[in-house]
Amino acid sequence: MWQALRAAQCDDVITHLPNGLDTVINDGGTNLSGGQRQRMSIARALLKNSPIIILDEAVAAVDPATEDRIQQAISALASGKTVFVIAHRLKTIAAADQIIVLNQGRIEDHGIHTKLLHSSPTYHQLAVAQGLAVDGD
Repeated sequence: MWQALRAAQCDDVITHLPNGLDTVINDGGTNLSGGQRQRMSIARALLKNSPIIILDEAVAAVDPATEDRIQQAISALASGKTVFVIAHRLKTIAAADQIIVLNQGRIEDHGIHTKLLHSSPTYHQLAVAQGLAVDGD
């Protein structure tokens, strides 16, 4: 269990809880921050060891430092698995093997980050807005 907690970057959360692993977490994790809840969910997924993982906006509404920690946890979780990541933050998916760009519920394009910067108007627009494209991309 501690290995999963460390891989999910949340072992420090447990050590700071009043009763450690024996602390009762409120329904919906309301006594944890959003980032802590997300990292705990990743730890649970690591323990389950499913071959397929689906992450929906895994870094939504977290600060940049927490986002980096969650990204590290996702990397640990993804090793040797098929992972579907639903995200608006392109930093979350930029290193993916395959990105599918949806626009108005339809597939606009697919490929890797560098290809999509040139071939998908929607992806390019998001990349520029999020500072992941340079002029000329």
